[in-house]
Amino acid sequence: MAMRLLSVSDDGSFVQERFAKDSIPPYAILSHRWSTHEDDETTFKEIAEGIYNNEKPGYKKLQFCSVRAKVDGLRYFWVDTCCINQSDQNELSVAIYSMFRWYQKADKCYVYLVDVAKESALSKSEWFSRGWTLQELLAPEKVEFYTRDGVWLGNKSSLEHQIAEITKIPIEVLQGRSLSRFTPKEIFSWVESRHTKKAEDKAYCLLGVFNVSMLLDYGEGEKMAFSRLYREIENCVPNIDGLLKELPYAVDAPFNAAKWQHEPTCLRDTRVDLQQQIHDWINGNNESTIFWLNGLAGTGKSTVARTIAYNCFQQGRLGASFFFSKGGGDISHARKFFTTIAAQLCEESQYLKRCIYDTMKENKSIVTQSYANQWRQLILGPLSKLDRGYRPFSFVFVIDAMDECESDADIRLILQLLVEAQSLKKVRLRVFLTSRPEIPIRHGMYDIPQTKHQDFVLQDISPATINHDISLFLEHNLRIIGQKWILGADWPGEVVLRQLVQYACGLFIWAATVCRFIHEGKRFARKRLDIILKGSSSAITAPEKHLDEIYLTVLGNSISPDFSDEEKREVCDMLKHTLGSLVVLPSPLSAASLSRLLHVPGEELDRTFEDLYAILDIPEDPTHQLRLHHPSFRDFLLSKDRCGDFWVDEKKSHQILATSCIQLMSQTLKKDICGMHAPGSQASQVGSSRLQKCLPPEVQYACLYWVQHLQRSGSQAYDGEDAHQFLQAHLLHWLEALGWMGKTSEGIQAILSLEAYILATESPNLHAFVHDIKRFALYNRLAIEQTPLQLYCSALVFAPEKSIVRETFKKCIPTWIEERFRVQTYWSAALQTLEGHSSDVYSVAFSPDGKQVVSGSRDKTVRLWDAATGAALQRLEGHSDSVTSVAFSPDGKQVVSGSYNKTVRLWDAATGAALQTLEGHSDSVSSVAFSPDGKQVVSGSYDKTVRLWDAATGAALQTLEGHSDSVSSVAFSPDGKQVVSGSYDNTVRLWDAATGAALQRLEGYSYSVFSVAFSPDGKQVVSGSGDNTVRLWDAATGAALQTLEGHSSSVFSVAFSPDGKQVVSGSYDKTVRLWDAATGAALQTLEGHSDSVSSVAFSPDGKQVVSGSYDNTVRLWDAATGAALQRLKGHSDSVTSVAFSPDGKQVVSGSYDKTVRLWDAATGAALQRLKGHFSSVSSVAFSPDGKQVISGSYDNTVRLWDAATGAALQRLECHSSSSSVTSVAFSPDGNLLPTLHISDYWVAEGEANILWLPPDYRSTCKAIWDQTIVLGHSSGRLSFLQFRQGPKLVVYN
Repeated sequence: MAMRLLSVSDDGSFVQERFAKDSIPPYAILSHRWSTHEDDETTFKEIAEGIYNNEKPGYKKLQFCSVRAKVDGLRYFWVDTCCINQSDQNELSVAIYSMFRWYQKADKCYVYLVDVAKESALSKSEWFSRGWTLQELLAPEKVEFYTRDGVWLGNKSSLEHQIAEITKIPIEVLQGRSLSRFTPKEIFSWVESRHTKKAEDKAYCLLGVFNVSMLLDYGEGEKMAFSRLYREIENCVPNIDGLLKELPYAVDAPFNAAKWQHEPTCLRDTRVDLQQQIHDWINGNNESTIFWLNGLAGTGKSTVARTIAYNCFQQGRLGASFFFSKGGGDISHARKFFTTIAAQLCEESQYLKRCIYDTMKENKSIVTQSYANQWRQLILGPLSKLDRGYRPFSFVFVIDAMDECESDADIRLILQLLVEAQSLKKVRLRVFLTSRPEIPIRHGMYDIPQTKHQDFVLQDISPATINHDISLFLEHNLRIIGQKWILGADWPGEVVLRQLVQYACGLFIWAATVCRFIHEGKRFARKRLDIILKGSSSAITAPEKHLDEIYLTVLGNSISPDFSDEEKREVCDMLKHTLGSLVVLPSPLSAASLSRLLHVPGEELDRTFEDLYAILDIPEDPTHQLRLHHPSFRDFLLSKDRCGDFWVDEKKSHQILATSCIQLMSQTLKKDICGMHAPGSQASQVGSSRLQKCLPPEVQYACLYWVQHLQRSGSQAYDGEDAHQFLQAHLLHWLEALGWMGKTSEGIQAILSLEAYILATESPNLHAFVHDIKRFALYNRLAIEQTPLQLYCSALVFAPEKSIVRETFKKCIPTWIEERFRVQTYWSAALQTLEGHSSDVYSVAFSPDGKQVVSGSRDKTVRLWDAATGAALQRLEGHSDSVTSVAFSPDGKQVVSGSYNKTVRLWDAATGAALQTLEGHSDSVSSVAFSPDGKQVVSGSYDKTVRLWDAATGAALQTLEGHSDSVSSVAFSPDGKQVVSGSYDNTVRLWDAATGAALQRLEGYSYSVFSVAFSPDGKQVVSGSGDNTVRLWDAATGAALQTLEGHSSSVFSVAFSPDGKQVVSGSYDKTVRLWDAATGAALQTLEGHSDSVSSVAFSPDGKQVVSGSYDNTVRLWDAATGAALQRLKGHSDSVTSVAFSPDGKQVVSGSYDKTVRLWDAATGAALQRLKGHFSSVSSVAFSPDGKQVISGSYDNTVRLWDAATGAALQRLECHSSSSSVTSVAFSPDGNLLPTLHISDYWVAEGEANILWLPPDYRSTCKAIWDQTIVLGHSSGRLSFLQFRQGPKLVVYN
C-alpha cells in the first residue's frame, strides 16, 4: 500500500510526501502515546497547510524523530499523527491494516516515552498498556526506547527480559519468533489487559498482526468487533496476492511508472485556474462523472493530467491512472485497461483487494471476458460494497491521451462504461480524462447526457494566461541550464523570453522541445539558443508552423556542417531510414531491438540518434524502449509539405520493415524454439524469462506485425517472392512462436488480412496457399493456443490429404507417428468449431454485418463470438435456466434471448450489459426474434402463446392465443406486419403484428412443428417438423408448396438464404442440409456434428452457414462447397464399441445399426458383417485366441460368432431386462491398462499427452493394442492411429 512520509525541507519546515508501494525509501518510525489532549499533537492538516505551533508537545516529538533519523542517516520518517489523514475513512482503514507492515519494514523504530524520565520508571509507562503499541513492539526488528528528554534507555534486545515481564509476552516473540507459531487465542491474551480510547480499536489493532482486513465500524462495540475478527481469521486467504498477480497489468500505465519519471508536472503558479476548476469538480456534488480536458497536440494536456494524478495521489484519493501512448505496447490499446485499474485499486484499499480477489476466485475467466464484465465485476462491484462504516468519499481515475487508444470502438465502449460510475451511492467516482478532440471521443461524449460530463477546451484559455504559463516554464528551465553552464544571472533576458513565448504560439510542446534542444547543447547552449532565435519566424503564423521550425532545427543540427555533400546525404538517408521506421512502429522497441530488426549496427544507430534527445526519449539502457517525446513529431515527419528534405515516405518505411521482419524471422525461427521437446507441452509452461530468451522482443515484434507492414507498404505480394518463400519454409515455426507468445488470435487475424490483400489473379499459388493456411490455423486454433508443438503432430496428421500445408510440411511429422488411417481429401465445409459452452447449444445467429455469432446454451449463458477468428468476445450471464433462443437486433447493437426460466432478456451487444428482462410467460420461452425495425420483440412459449414486446421499454404489447400446444418457433415477416409461429400442435399460424388477429392456419404436419421462418421477400414460409420433413408454404394463401424429404430424424431449425434461393435445415440426425427453395432439390448434406443439430442460420452474404448442436459446439460451414469427410463406410449409425484381435490384425466394431463388423486393421477393408441382434450392439470383444467374437446388445442378449466365417455360434439370453455387456478389450500380455490411452481430447502415453484430437476425430469408443489405437465415431466411421515405440518428442531438425 502507498505510504506518506515526512522530511525536513531546506528552510527547516516539515513536508509530507506520499510514495507508491514499490518506491518507498528507507525511513524511521516514531512510536508514542497520544496526549490525552488531542490539541497537544501536531496534526496531519497542520503539516499539510504548513501552519503549526512549534510550542506544542507534539511538535517536540517531531523534532526528536527527525533528529534521530538524521543521526541514523535516514531522510524520511513516519509519525502517525501527521502522516494519516484521519478525516478520510478510506485512508484510515488502509493505514490501520498497513501499519503493522510499515513498522515491520522500518529501518528504525524510536519509542518516545513521554511519561519516563529514567530507566527505573520504565515498567510504569502507559506505553506498555495501550492497544496500538502492541504491534509497534512486535513488528520492527530494531526498536529503541528513549525518555521524554531523548535519553537512550536501551533497545528491544537489551531490555527483552524487562519487557517480557511487563507485557507477559513470551521472550521468544521479542527475539523475533514468527507470530504464525502462536494461536489466535495466545495473541489475543497479549492485548487483553491493554486499553484503547475506542472500544473497537482493541480488535482493530490486531488486523495487521493477523494480516486480515475488514471494514471499520465504530459503534459496533468490542464484542462484535472481535467476533468479526475471528471470522476474518478463520476465512483468511493465505495466497491472495498470488491470484491477484494473474490480473493482466500494463506496467507503463500509471502516472508514476518508470516510463514517465522524467516527464514534468505543472510548475508552480501555472494552470492555476484550470487546476482549481478540476479540483472543484472532484470535490463538488454535481452529477458530472467525467471531466474531459481536450486540446490540440502540444497544448499540455498530459502535463495537466500528471499534475492532477500526483495531487490526488498525495491526497490519497487517486484510485487509478492509465496513460495511453500510441505505439506503446500494452498502453496503446484497451486490452489491459480495466484489469490494470483493478490492480491499482487493490493497492488503495485492502478491502477492495479482498473483494477483487473474491471475484477472481469465483469467476476464473474474468480477465478474458468482455470489458463490460471486467468493469462491473472487478471495479464497480467492489467499489459498491464500500458502504459500511464509510462516509461518502471520492476516488479519482485519471486517463490521459485516450485518443491514442488504437481502437475507436474500444474508446466509445470505455466512455459508455465509465458513465456507469454514477450508480455508486456511497462512493463517489470521478473520471478525469484528456484527449485530442478526435471523432470517436467527440461522438462518444455526444452519446452521454450533458449533465454526466464536464468539458474544457484548452484552446479556450485566454492567450495571455497561456503565454504567462509558457513564460514561467521557459524561465524555470532556462535558469537551470544557465546555472549549470554558468551563462550569467541575466541569461537569457526578458527580451529573449518574450520572443520565445511569441514563437511558441501557445504550444507547450514547442517550449519543451526548445528547452531539451538547448540543454543537450551543453557548453554550446548559448549557441543553440541563437539558432532557435534565428530559425524561428517572427511573423504571426499557425502554431504548427512554429513547431515545424523547431523540429527542422533539431534535425538540421544533427548533421555537421563540416560534412561533404555526399556525407550529408548519407547521414540524412540514415536519419530517414531509422526515424522513419521508428515513427511507424505500431509497438515500441528498444535501440538494441531496433538495431537487430533493421540490421543496422548498434553503434551506427547510437551515432544517428546522438543529437536527437530533444525529440526522442533515449534511455541509457539500450534494452529499454525508444519513444517519441510527443506524437506531433510523427505527424511532422510523415508530411511532405512540412518537413522538406527530411520527409519520410510512410509506405516505403513499411516496406523496409516488412522485409526486415521476414528476414529476421527466417534467420531465427525454428521448430521447438523454446526447447520444450514434449509434444504435449503447454504454452503456460513457458515463463516470461524463457520466452524473452528464446523469442527476443524484436522477433516477437516481427511475428506480430510483418503482415501489417506488408499491407501498409501498398506493394503486392507475388508467387515465389519473400512472403511466399517465408511461409513455405517457416509457416509452422511462425505459428508455433505465436502460440508460445499467447498471440494466436492476432496471428489468425493476420492470415485473414493477408488472404484479403493478395490478389488471386496475380498470385494464384500464394493466394491458394494462404487460403489453405487460414483453414489449417482455424481448424487447429485450440491446439496452437494451448500446445504449440501439436502443429507438427496433430495439426499435420489430421490435415486433409490435399491440404497445401500438409503437402509442404509432411516431413515435419515426428517419426513416432505412423499414419494408418485415411483422412478427408479436402477441407470440409466446416470452417470453425467454437468451443466454450459447457452444455448443449440450443440456438445460434449471425449479426447483421456477419462479423459476430451469438449462441445460447443449456449452460444458461449467451455467448458472442468473432466469426472471422473464432475468438470468444462476450459471455452474457443472467438466465437461471437453459437459453433456448437467441437473435441480434437489425442494427446489431442488441441481442435478445429466451430461456426455460420463462423470461426474455435484452442485452447490449457491445458491452454485454443486461438492458431489459421481459416477464409474462407462464412457461419456458422457446423462441425469440426482433422485428425488422428493431422496435419490437416477439416470443413463443410452452405456455401456448405468442407475445409481442416493446424493445425500448419492455412493455407487453400483444398476447396471441390460438395454439393448442407449446409454441416452438416465431418470426416476423420482412415488412414487420406479420408474425409466423410454429407449434407442437402440428400447425403453423400467421398473425397480424399490429392487431394480433389470426390470419392463417397452415395444416398438414403429422408431428410437432419445431421451427418457422419467412423468406426474405415475405412471400413464403418455411417450417421444420418432427416428421423429418421441411415444408414450404405460400404466406398469402397458406397453400403447401414443397415438402423436402431427406432427413432421417426431426428437423429442429430452418432458415432461408438472404437471396431466398436456398433453405438450410438442421436435424436430430446430426446433419445440416441445404435445399433449392424453388425445386426442393437437395443441394448439400453437411456432416460433422456428433449430436443433434439444434439451430442453423445463413450469414448475411449467404456464403456461410452457422450451426449449433447438442455436441456442445458451434460450427461454421462453407455454403458453396459442402465437401464431405472421407470415412470407412459400413455402419449406418453410431459406433458403440471397438476392439482389436489378439494379433492386432483385425478390428471388431459394434454399432447402433444392430450389426457387428470385422475390419482389416492394416488396410481398413471390411471383412465381415455379422447380423443377428435386433437392437443396438453395446459391446464387442475378441476371445484371447482371436478365433471368436463376443457381442452384447440392448436386446438383452450376448452372442458368440466365428471370427473367420462370421457364423453365429451361440445366443446367450440375459435374465434381467436391462442387462447389457460393457466394452472390453484384451491385450496379448494380459495388461488391462495399456500404455497408450485416450484422456479427454488427447492420445496420451502414460501421463504425457502426445496427440491432440480435433473435434472431427473425437471418439464415441476406442480400442488399443500395443502401439495402435482405433477410434469409433458417431458418424459411423473408424480411425486407425499407429505409433512407434520409444520417446515421443518434438525435436529441431
